[in-house]
Amino acid sequence: MDYKYIEQLLERYWEGETTLQEESILRAFFSQDDVPACLMKYKPLFDCGLQGETLGDDFDARILSCIGMEEPKARIITLASRLKPLFKAAAIVAILLTIGNAAQAPWNYGWDNPQDEYAKFRQQQVDTVNVLSPVQAENVIDSIVTPKPEESSYIE
Repeated sequence: MDYKYIEQLLERYWEGETTLQEESILRAFFSQDDVPACLMKYKPLFDCGLQGETLGDDFDARILSCIGMEEPKARIITLASRLKPLFKAAAIVAILLTIGNAAQAPWNYGWDNPQDEYAKFRQQQVDTVNVLSPVQAENVIDSIVTPKPEESSYIE
């Protein structure tokens, strides 16, 4: 009997090029009782899965106990815990921007005496009026001293 096809499948199997169907053909061939003597050395390799021995449910626990490790616990990762580093980074950026904006604000505003500030404002108005012609100056002074009532912008 010619077993060239089986030998070719074995060659492809050792190269790692067989498909699942071809491997099932090899398992089926080696599960027979009449395997040629030249191929008998490969029988235990392909016949072991068909003996009905399967791994039990406690296999992982037994192996981990043999090597001295505990079974890993499953962790639940929520969306909030996954985004927590992003929230922290955004908070740090917001704090740095707030501090940067506060550092750019001049520190002397708001701390002066209000009467001095009003005197400076009045002096600026007088300087502006001195630049204008006398007719324009009278109009500006009149508008400052006695402001005209503004017309209402809403419809009655």
